[in-house]
Order: sequence, then structure tokens, then C-alpha cells
Amino acid sequence: MEFKVQLNNLRIAPRKSRQVIDLIRGKNVVQAKSLLDFTIKRAADPLLKLLNSAVAAAEKNHQLKESDLYIAKATVDEGPTLKRMQPESRGRSFPIMKRTSHITLILKEINPVVKPAKKEVKKETTEMKKSKIKDQNGSSKSKNHKIIKS
Repeated sequence: MEFKVQLNNLRIAPRKSRQVIDLIRGKNVVQAKSLLDFTIKRAADPLLKLLNSAVAAAEKNHQLKESDLYIAKATVDEGPTLKRMQPESRGRSFPIMKRTSHITLILKEINPVVKPAKKEVKKETTEMKKSKIKDQNGSSKSKNHKIIKS
């Protein structure tokens, strides 16, 4: 089972958010939570909230345990940039780019439970029915068999 959660327009630069995401990518959820608890970066707190939200949804909707999940994919994309101007000397201005991030986490089960597959019932098509010919003895033979007389 796959669970996707997304955090849009986080007011932290994507370059700084990627540093934290790289720490938890591919880890077990329990390990990722402990890493985020002790990471001294501003992006760690929103990521921890996002991870907790994904785990809560998986537990409530699909009755999965937190220890059975891992972070399969974690991406940070660039969001809209807020453009501001800083005044400088002689009437000039300097642009300030306030960057935002879109963060996506995808959680998967470590050992997914395989449901038993349904047995396939092979039905004869109309072409197969037409291809069978009855010979004199009443047994059925298919057209694909060659009869060799000696």
C-alpha cells in the first residue's frame, strides 16, 4: 500500500529543505521520526508534522502499524517565489527572492500482505468451440491436429 502526503508553499528555501529530506529518505518511519526530533534545522519541524500526518492516516484508514512503514520517496520541489526589493544607495534597488518549497512524502509497507489471488476460470471462446469437430466415434478433435493415414 502506498500513502502520499504533500506540504505546499512551505516558506523555507528548497535547498535548505533538501538537506533534511536527504537524512530521512529510505528510512523506517520510527528512525525518521527520531532523526527529525534531534535535527537542528528549521525544516525539521514541518517535516515531522507531515510525517506524523501520513502515519496517522495509514493507521486510521488501513489499520497499519507505524513500524511496518518506510519512506519510499521524498521530494522537495520549488514553489512560488515571493519577490521583494531592498533599497540601495543612489536610488537603486536590490531584489530579494523569498523562496518556497513543495514537499512530497510517499510511504510504503515494509512487507506488504499479499492477498490470495482468485483462480482464473478459462472459458472457451466461440472460435475454440467452432474449431472442434466431431469424428465418427463421437470423440472431439481439434482442427490443428493432422491425421496421417498409412
